Amino acid sequence: MKGMPLYVKILIGLIFGAIWSFISSAMGWNQFTIDWIDPFGQIFIRLLKFIAVPLVLFSVVTGIAGLNDVSKLGRMGGKTLLMYLITTVCAVSIGLLIGNVVKPGTFIDQEQRIKNRINYEYWATNNGVEILDGKYYSSDPKYATLVNEVEQKHGDELSVEDRKNIEEKLKVVSKNETRGPLYFLVDMVPENIVLSISDNKLMLQVIFFAIFLGITLIMIPSEKAQPIISFFEGMSEVFLKMVDLIMKAAPIFVFALMAGVIAKMADTPAEVFEIFKSLGAYSIAVFVGLAFMVAVFYPLIVKFVAKIGYSDFFRKISPAQFLAFSTSSSAATLPVTMECVEDNIGVSKNVSSFVLPIGATVNMDGTSMYQTIAVLFLAQLHMVDLTLAQQLTIVLTATLASIGSAAVPSAGLVMLMIVLISVGLNPAWIAIIFPVDRILDMCRTVVNVTGDATVSTIIAKGEGELNLKD
Repeated sequence: MKGMPLYVKILIGLIFGAIWSFISSAMGWNQFTIDWIDPFGQIFIRLLKFIAVPLVLFSVVTGIAGLNDVSKLGRMGGKTLLMYLITTVCAVSIGLLIGNVVKPGTFIDQEQRIKNRINYEYWATNNGVEILDGKYYSSDPKYATLVNEVEQKHGDELSVEDRKNIEEKLKVVSKNETRGPLYFLVDMVPENIVLSISDNKLMLQVIFFAIFLGITLIMIPSEKAQPIISFFEGMSEVFLKMVDLIMKAAPIFVFALMAGVIAKMADTPAEVFEIFKSLGAYSIAVFVGLAFMVAVFYPLIVKFVAKIGYSDFFRKISPAQFLAFSTSSSAATLPVTMECVEDNIGVSKNVSSFVLPIGATVNMDGTSMYQTIAVLFLAQLHMVDLTLAQQLTIVLTATLASIGSAAVPSAGLVMLMIVLISVGLNPAWIAIIFPVDRILDMCRTVVNVTGDATVSTIIAKGEGELNLKD
């Protein structure tokens, strides 16, 4: 195992976790798996959760405050951030469209989805999450959700206590329906930042604070801001190192997490197979979205604005794309991306040295799209109907969380937990998509790097600093 790449070790852990889930369900060992193996998976989730908030806070602040050249922060800085924001919102919106049209989470047996929903409600009840979709309610896992369907099947009647619970939640639904359409904007602004930092469900407020703080640090004298920026940069490095240390033990944790999650969802090998079958639909949906960004969205923008031909654009940036695919890291690919953009496309060094490093930090179009489709897939898999407000929350959280997504392999998984928590879903569900995450991570990094090259080309064209090369 020594010298083996980490992603190979994680893949091995996933394979053994999947194999164990089949054995456990066939032999009736699921309770043993839940009692003695799953806790290590829960430890893994807790480690990632406690790192997620400070990692986003410190990364976003340093990313924004790093734009410390006031002369560049004017025209070029505004254009750069606006372009990155537009492409990210487009990526998230395309992800929402694909997720809602394809519905990859429905490619699974209906009975299994009902069972997943029961498990979700049990988790939600024990974690203080309000289930407000107006369709599925229960306070005890022995009562299935989809009340009519289950009562017809089992002949069970909900208890008085459960029906009372339904009425109470319906009152909350009614109360939420009276809120105005812009209430989600109010929820973005923290009343108490200490409280927001201590609650993972208030991540959007933390991101708002981080952006506000980063902008403020730019506006005060550099001698006063630099000690604070240095502190945030140091803390960002500390938490990135924590992620690195945790990921060294990830193969074992991932095995436990995979085995535990599947044991809670499936009692028979057939049910386990159904879960893995649905991953195929999810993977195809994500790949189609990422392929659209790389093969259609970015080339059209470059052709329309910079007048660079379709094949020429790919020929000029292909070295960076191939490296991005192999390393799954925008940061590791950055030197090659700069070389391709400067030497092959003709972007001036002045533009590339400013735009591309920012892009490697804040522009994660592929990651944002993947997070959006993943959240919809996991919600559909558990029969959770996300409201329009919740889907808008996904757009906002995925877009803003991408700013704090470190440009290293699998950092998107940490950010995905943030998006799941923001709409009241179980962050442990990331174990379900672990088996296919590595190959999708490689693909979405290609999208991230292609987006960086596209934006730098557009900015250079607008600034008159694009000298097209043959």
